[in-house]
Amino acid sequence: MHNVVNILAPFRDYIDALVHPSARHDTLTGDRHRAFIGSRILLGLTALAAFPVYLVFNGVPGWLEAFVFGWMLLPIFNAYFLSSSGRYEMAHVLAALALTFLISVIAARTGGIGSFAVVWLAMVPLEAALSASRRTVLASAVLALGAILLLAVGGELDILPPSRAPVLDRSLLASLAVALAALYATAVALRAVAFARTGSRLIVSGETRYHLLARNMTDAITRHGRNGAVLFVSPAAESLFGVPPRELMGHGLFDRVHVADRPAYLTALADAAARGAARSLEFRVRRASASAAVRHVSQFIWVEMRCRPVDQVDMSAASGEPDGHEIVAVLREITERKAQEQAVEEARRDAERANAAKARFLATVSHELRTPLNAIIGFSEMLMNPEMLKLDDAKRQDYAKLIHESGEHLLAVVNGILDVSKMETGNFEITPEPFAPAPVLRTCCDILALKARDAGVDLIARLSADLPEIVADKRAVKQILFNLLSNAVKFTDRGGRIVLTARPEGAWIVMTVEDTGVGIAPEDLERVGDPFFQARGSYARPYDGTGLGLSIVKGLVALHSGDIDIHSRVGEGTRIMVRLPLDCEAARREATRKVQVSELPIVRENPDRQVRKRA
Repeated sequence: MHNVVNILAPFRDYIDALVHPSARHDTLTGDRHRAFIGSRILLGLTALAAFPVYLVFNGVPGWLEAFVFGWMLLPIFNAYFLSSSGRYEMAHVLAALALTFLISVIAARTGGIGSFAVVWLAMVPLEAALSASRRTVLASAVLALGAILLLAVGGELDILPPSRAPVLDRSLLASLAVALAALYATAVALRAVAFARTGSRLIVSGETRYHLLARNMTDAITRHGRNGAVLFVSPAAESLFGVPPRELMGHGLFDRVHVADRPAYLTALADAAARGAARSLEFRVRRASASAAVRHVSQFIWVEMRCRPVDQVDMSAASGEPDGHEIVAVLREITERKAQEQAVEEARRDAERANAAKARFLATVSHELRTPLNAIIGFSEMLMNPEMLKLDDAKRQDYAKLIHESGEHLLAVVNGILDVSKMETGNFEITPEPFAPAPVLRTCCDILALKARDAGVDLIARLSADLPEIVADKRAVKQILFNLLSNAVKFTDRGGRIVLTARPEGAWIVMTVEDTGVGIAPEDLERVGDPFFQARGSYARPYDGTGLGLSIVKGLVALHSGDIDIHSRVGEGTRIMVRLPLDCEAARREATRKVQVSELPIVRENPDRQVRKRA
């Protein structure tokens, strides 16, 4: 047996080499081509081998016998036609035509419709069935029926030559023909069974492979009908959506799509079905929480869906009826990627704001430095030439005072810039100490009382009588209140009012500065406290300053582990509330002990947005 296999191996390799490249990628198609080519070559070689044997026993053949032997060589040319063109159905049609013509010629010379060869015409459509093409089978049946009709008509019109075979020979030939036809039909049936088994094996293997992929892929695979309803869901969908796949069948997946994304979801499926092209879409889908206690909370994840129409061949193999409207889709979670994109976009906006802040910083600082420097230079030049200008002592005193005030302003600007720089780099240190806050608050009010009176603004302090002693940096607390009150005086029109309140609240002290000034526009409120940012909007008049005051306040409050809230309306005023712990050292130790964990943001339905600044 092993020797037989070795002998047939070169022939099998030769047949494999003759298979057209277009049929080699598919196992079943390749088997069909090999069977057709191999059987035709074997038939032709058999005819060639039988011809010398016929000559030995029967001598020189007649023209009919010679025609039969010569015609049996045509399958070899048909096999090479299939090998060169790959046209499997056409090769079967040519084979049916050749077999029909051969049988018709033999039958015409051996008795017409009653010839022993007529039974072979039944083999014509039977063999064509191996092509798995209804068109080929119908064409072959037409050829066989046409041949039968011609033989019958020829016999009726007596235009066929009389049979040359004796009656006994005709019965033997008929028996032999029927037996050979039965054997040939058996061979065709066995080949059909082999093709069916190969097809079933490939289907089972493919289904097993695809089910294995579907079960182990992290991406969810869905199949949609013509109306978008889900017909199939892979097991991976449970980990993606948090529900069993059966709950996504029908319109279950659509019901979980975010309301705002549903039109785009349906449009992508409709375009893929109608235009026959792949579509890609990013949308939000509700995921059920793993905890039963919070299943009622609507949590959404971002999903990327790539969908395309199912091929006609795939549809026929799966359901037997092609339907170009069905869609297969692959869904993958991209929540983390969307968060990264959001972070990149936020970083881009931050960079743009930083660039704008740099421009404002240069403009603001140059203005804040140029004005006092001009005063210092101008008045110092006057003092350098007292004889030319004939300055008296009072003038010199005024000029020296202006130079001193301008120098202090320059020092305040530089100190503010340095303080902000230290806070941003983490090099600003505070020195906590226990002290009573009430005297510090009153001192700040006393310092700014004259400035408020000159601006026509009432400055009122309402301090709780039971303010406890706090542990904080006294200088920093004084600077916080001084900056807040200075801003309130600056941005409150004449006739307005500023109220400073302070009260204990558990382990905190709450200090509030509320004014009836111009207020802050909503678009500026979120950026108030950024270095060198100065709100504009509908402010009635320009105000001096570098925009560092609230930035310094924000940094100092953060160093004390406190927080700051700003609420404001344009034209009605602003309320700034600062909360400091009674013991900032203990609060800072507690803050460093805790580990802050950043969670991936989850998109929720109808998020409640609030404008709030937190230090």
